[in-house]
Parts: sequence; structure tokens; C-alpha cells
Amino acid sequence: MQGWEHPIATEDKVAYINCLLQVGFHTLDCLSFVSAKAIPQMADSHDVVKQMEKNGSTTKVLAIVLNKRGAEEAVAYDVIDVLGYPFSISPTFQKLNGNSTLSESWDRLMQIRDLGVAHKKQLCVYISMAFGNPYGDEYNAAVVTEWVSKMQSEGIGIISLADTVGIATAQQVKDLCSSVVPAFPNLVVGAHLHSTSQNWEAKMEAAVSAGIQRFDGALKGFGGCPMAKNELVGNMNTEWMIDWLEQRNLLEGLDHDQLAKAGAIAERIFNR
Repeated sequence: MQGWEHPIATEDKVAYINCLLQVGFHTLDCLSFVSAKAIPQMADSHDVVKQMEKNGSTTKVLAIVLNKRGAEEAVAYDVIDVLGYPFSISPTFQKLNGNSTLSESWDRLMQIRDLGVAHKKQLCVYISMAFGNPYGDEYNAAVVTEWVSKMQSEGIGIISLADTVGIATAQQVKDLCSSVVPAFPNLVVGAHLHSTSQNWEAKMEAAVSAGIQRFDGALKGFGGCPMAKNELVGNMNTEWMIDWLEQRNLLEGLDHDQLAKAGAIAERIFNR
């Protein structure tokens, strides 16, 4: 929703999220405690979270935060299980997305980590621009693994390798994931892939073959990073991923009736 140009009513967000909570996903990334000026679409996250109803759902709720202030707001809610922090290894994108240097971003991450520990919240770090960047900033696999190693040493247990603007090829996905996954066996390493209808399947195949078991997606393939200053390449389509994984007996236990209901809400929200 964060990059969607048309305002989405709070009640629609609540209905959509509460439906998604009943599908059976492991984690639902659905809140964002960030600057309302920068991301006006998410300005009502406090109103949304107060109306969320788990009703027995075991799905973890993840909220995006960019600094200590945002984390302080998020940890106040019991329904939130995970704090998500986008850490860019591209200095240019870190400035665009977080208005900070890499050093400042690291300091923020440590503050968020400490708040998470104090309030028993997990922390998921998205490694933005993990597969390269369009800005000409230095990039190679060693840069990625160096930062991942540093994060692991500070007790961070979930890392998501993010193809933030959808520039990665399937081979790049396979090469990087094949390097990171075995190097950090005690980490949960995920893939946050952006893709088109032409290249999503090759990227899925590449990530799965490299040992990735945690995937981020968005229903209908909507999404994209509004701070990338580039044409949005949508998040990988959740329904496509579900079909692909179920056909290979790699995913089970989802409620497809609830998924269909959520899909219908998404069609209504995003096609006004």
C-alpha cells in the first residue's frame, strides 16, 4: 500500500488485514510507523493496529520502522510481533529511503534492536539493494555477506535479501542466495523479490534451489518502493508463488477460501 497513489480508507485496510490474518501466512507485513509526510498512505497505522483482530491466528504481525521513534510506537502494541527495518547497502538509496548515512542507519538499527529485545519483539532486517543498485554504488557479494555477518553478531536472527527495484536476474538471485544461506546456518534468510510477469518464476526457481524457504510477496503483485525514485516494479505476486510452491509440495496449510476473500478485497481496494 505504501506506494499506492490513491488514499485507501482505514476501514478497508482493517478489513483486508483481518482477512489476511486468517489465511495462514507465517508473517504479515502490514503496518508502518514512519513519517506521515514521507509516506502519507501509512499515516493511519495507529488507527489500523487498534482494530486488528487475530481471532486465534498464529500469523506474526510485522511493522516497518525506520528509527527509534517509530520503534517506540510499534513496541507499544501487543499484537505486533516483529519489527522490520530496511537497511540499504547502497549509500545512495539509504539516503533516499532513510535520509541517513550507512553509519547512521546502523546506529538506528542497534537502537531498534535494543527496543525489540526489551519488549520481546523479533527483528527482521531487509537488506535493500542486496542484488545491486541502479546508482553506481559499489556492489558485490562480499559487501552483502559482510553486513549480514555484522548483523548476526549483534543477535539479529532474520535477514531478507531484497531486490528492491527488481533489477536482479535469476542467476544473480541464485548466486547470492547460494553464497549467503550456507554461510549463515543459524540465520533465517529470506528473499524479498520484485519482479515482472516475465521473470518471476525464474527468480523463484533460483531462490528455492539456493535454499531459501522464506519469501515475501504481495497479493496481485501490487507494491514497490516509493522511495526508489524509479518506476515501481511490483512485489512478487503472492498467488503465483503459492501455486508454484504447492505444485511442488513445498507449501501447505493455507486457507484458500480466506485467500480468495482477501483477493477480492484487494481487487476492490486497488482498482478504484
